[in-house]
Amino acid sequence: MERLGFWGLLMGSVEKSSDSRKFVPFSKNGDEESGETFFTTTSSKQASPLKRSLSRNTSPSRQIVVKTKPRGLEEETVASFGKQVVADVPMEESIWAMLPEDLLNEILARLPPFMIFRIRSVCKKWNLILQDNSFLKFHSNVSSHGPCLLTFWKSSPQVPQCSVFSLPLKTWYKVPFTFLPSWAFWLVGSSGGLVCFSGLDGLTFRTLVCNPLMQSWRILPSMHYNQQRQLIMVVDRSEKSFKVIATSDIYGDKSLPTEVYDSKTDKWSLHQIMPAVNLCSSKMAYCDSRLYLETLSPLGLMMYRLDTGQWEHIPAKFPRSLLDGYLVAGTQKRLFLVGRIGLYSTLQSMRIWELDHAKVSWVEISRMPPKYFRALLRLSAERFECFGQDNLICFTSWNQGKGLLYNVDKKIWSWISGCALQSCNSQVCFYEPRFDASVH
Repeated sequence: MERLGFWGLLMGSVEKSSDSRKFVPFSKNGDEESGETFFTTTSSKQASPLKRSLSRNTSPSRQIVVKTKPRGLEEETVASFGKQVVADVPMEESIWAMLPEDLLNEILARLPPFMIFRIRSVCKKWNLILQDNSFLKFHSNVSSHGPCLLTFWKSSPQVPQCSVFSLPLKTWYKVPFTFLPSWAFWLVGSSGGLVCFSGLDGLTFRTLVCNPLMQSWRILPSMHYNQQRQLIMVVDRSEKSFKVIATSDIYGDKSLPTEVYDSKTDKWSLHQIMPAVNLCSSKMAYCDSRLYLETLSPLGLMMYRLDTGQWEHIPAKFPRSLLDGYLVAGTQKRLFLVGRIGLYSTLQSMRIWELDHAKVSWVEISRMPPKYFRALLRLSAERFECFGQDNLICFTSWNQGKGLLYNVDKKIWSWISGCALQSCNSQVCFYEPRFDASVH
């Protein structure tokens, strides 16, 4: 393989049009001839209207707004024409070869995580960059790449598949998941760069945690009461640790105590049994060191405090005519309720409420526009999934295979492009790609 300069390869990897991308294989071991790909990007191959317009002579002061198919958070692209094109500046190889190693690692740590796998083909040293403690140290101090959507499903014959959609880059990446054991497992959730799964290894209930970027994973010890439980994982980056909370049995056994796994001790600890309640849904939301579940009797929420290990009831009554609701965690103490309102299909609407902790009541903050609601749920009986992170709320339809994103702060609705959400049995969650997230 011809040896490539760093800046030439880097600039070539990011030089692409807004609607035209090539399929780019990312080699797992840096060898192009191995045929083993680590990540691939998928997008349309047709040139965008913006790219075709750049070939025409246009006044420098002229600006147009090009309407494009929604891709992530942006629905419009503002194009400024007439900007002077600056030619690439030749770079002296002898100068850049003397770049201090610490400075080079800091530069590489600021690249998008998915681009790291492409530059590993430059040389043998860069191929081993993920084992370099200096690089991982710089990477841990760099701000997050931004939210991503991780889609997990199994194809025939039961081969795990995974795709990640980067919201900042507006691109899908395929992530191999063949490193996981061949269990009948399902997605629990993701936090701080780690992804949690639970499933059955034969007749034994197991829980495992993995880092998809590092292809590392491990099985957690068995719980004291090793039954299929409702689980949620939370990562503490400051402590470089994670916890897994197991609440009630999925079959409704209310006699099981709450169990919490701590990676620092590698043990499960027993805590208070959840009081006898009738749960509305198995979906849980975690924010501000508190775990929330919806209850019908008594009406309101059950809250589990991770610091004290105790359950409390919050008498927050749900809005009238609520057909189905999902609890969604926001930033800091913000807790949202998302659900449909109405008795007939023509009167239904999707609304978002926020919990007023002082008044213990739900306050409506937004409604889904009718055009998005009709496109997402064409039939009144259709089911949907809803989850959130950092004041972003994602909606997916089971039958339509569509994804819709809502930014609570900016109050912007936008479709998620790509085909990875089309599988009817896919499971989706927010994901933060990080190399420094350890499974131990």
